Amino acid sequence: MDTTDSEPAVRLTTLRRLHQSVAQLNTARSLADTLQTVADGVVTGLGFEIAAVNLVRPDGDLVVAAVAGSTGAEAMMAGRVGSRASWERRLSMGESWGELRFIPYTEGWVLDDDDVPQWHTPGPAPRYAGEWHPMDRLFAPLYTSDGDLLGVISVDKPRTGRRPGAWGREALQMYAFQAAIAIANARLRANMQRALVRLEREQQALRASEESFRAAFEYAPSGMAIAEMGGDQHGRLIKANDALCRLLGRTASMMRRYSFSDLVHPEDIGTLLRTAAEGGRAELRMSRRDGSYVWVSLRNSVVADVADGPRFLLTHVEDIEERKRHELQLAHRASHDSLTGLPNSAELRARLSARLCERPVAVPEPDAHPAAAHAFATPGGPGGYGGSGVRPGHPGPGSTGGLAGAAYGPDDFADLPGLGTPADLGTSLDGTGFDTAPPVAGGFDHHAHVTHPQDGTPSDKGLAVLFCDLDGFKSINDRHGHHCGDAVLIEVARRLTAGVRDNDTVARLGGDEFVVLADGLGQADASDLAVRLRNAIIPPIRVEGGRTVRVGASFGISWASCGQSVDEILQSADQRMYVEKRARSKGHRRAG
Repeated sequence: MDTTDSEPAVRLTTLRRLHQSVAQLNTARSLADTLQTVADGVVTGLGFEIAAVNLVRPDGDLVVAAVAGSTGAEAMMAGRVGSRASWERRLSMGESWGELRFIPYTEGWVLDDDDVPQWHTPGPAPRYAGEWHPMDRLFAPLYTSDGDLLGVISVDKPRTGRRPGAWGREALQMYAFQAAIAIANARLRANMQRALVRLEREQQALRASEESFRAAFEYAPSGMAIAEMGGDQHGRLIKANDALCRLLGRTASMMRRYSFSDLVHPEDIGTLLRTAAEGGRAELRMSRRDGSYVWVSLRNSVVADVADGPRFLLTHVEDIEERKRHELQLAHRASHDSLTGLPNSAELRARLSARLCERPVAVPEPDAHPAAAHAFATPGGPGGYGGSGVRPGHPGPGSTGGLAGAAYGPDDFADLPGLGTPADLGTSLDGTGFDTAPPVAGGFDHHAHVTHPQDGTPSDKGLAVLFCDLDGFKSINDRHGHHCGDAVLIEVARRLTAGVRDNDTVARLGGDEFVVLADGLGQADASDLAVRLRNAIIPPIRVEGGRTVRVGASFGISWASCGQSVDEILQSADQRMYVEKRARSKGHRRAG
């Protein structure tokens, strides 16, 4: 029996010291101070000569965070780490003294070579029962309120030289309980302090970032805007910088009255909506206050809130008018003749090819349904000289440069017996008028086929191809030079363009050869057009130096038809032109 521990005076003294040590735990300012106070309290309040506090790290291992009672032990152990597995081995072996773990020297020798930092002084074997041996080990685990291991207090060398009795064990266990609370609170305070410091730094960074963004937004050399995203006010401008206001000729207060869709060219609304929905960039036209439009590159960034989702769009607007104009000029040069400004051979072929499909048009039987016969032909209609060939409400496909044709919807064929709907025939109407489906039986689909007008049928219209070759042009070049020849070509191009409708195409193939595409003409209409154009070319042409020259013109007329290639159609018109040229006597050809 431990008579020393049973003495009331000793117990009272120990209790007072223990109370003082616990009180000091609550005055520590930081986690490091708390840990050192815990270690010091074991030495000053509980009568051990050496104490160490091992704290669990975030990775699970335990580090020696504080040592008291021995400078040598502190130098040897402080800051060193022991693995969690080695500590769990310690806490699972030896004798259980309540929450404490005691490992006598007779068992502890197996722990001498593990990785847990430890300090032991040599000494003789115990001389009497209960004497403390230098290799004895006593641990007081520290647990959180949730039962998780927070750390371990390890003690050595009781001043009495004896192993702790019931009173000493109870005192150490009570102190460990209070120490765990103090360490947990200190860690919580440390975490809160770090969080407050981090929050303050983040707020400072946010304020600096907001100020930087404001300056970058306001003084950016190109346009920037912030717009609503989602809800009834989607796209409404919240703020626009000075550069965007100057670009569009509107004040900042005026800009807040609009959404982007109010400021974009009607043809570019679809592009705007796709860009706003997906984020990204697009090139489109925006309106100025004076009613003109400017090409811009619009780039969106969706600014999202973690909790609430997308909130608004940050839009960068860059003026690309000059670049776009240059691109359009390059595209125009690639598709137009540099001398006359007319579409060149490549553009002519593209426009003509857009009207043709590879399948010839079948000719309906005489007793076929009249509506079916109508569907196989390109309808005529009102026009400058023979009709445009466009049904009201059905824009013609591929109508580039004046090429128009009929396009039909599903309702156009619903009342045709035996034909069914386009879906029955395997076609797909996409609303463009183009043939997007594979060939179907009988050669019938929704494509507005181009056909040769029938002889003796005034109402039958087609796409006329007039091939024009100038008569006597070579002699003008030879006699007056190429400058004079160029002036003649420019004037002939002007007269040809003035002599056709706005939706017709006049192109220069090269040299003194021109081609006119005129849709919706009958055979008589095409012949009349050729005569009018020839008569427009014949009058004298004034060139440099006040000199006047004259040229004639020979025309060959062919008809575009599905199933033909562009080369075949142009070659046919060319051949007819030479037939007409040879048929006319030399005296009827006007030359310079």
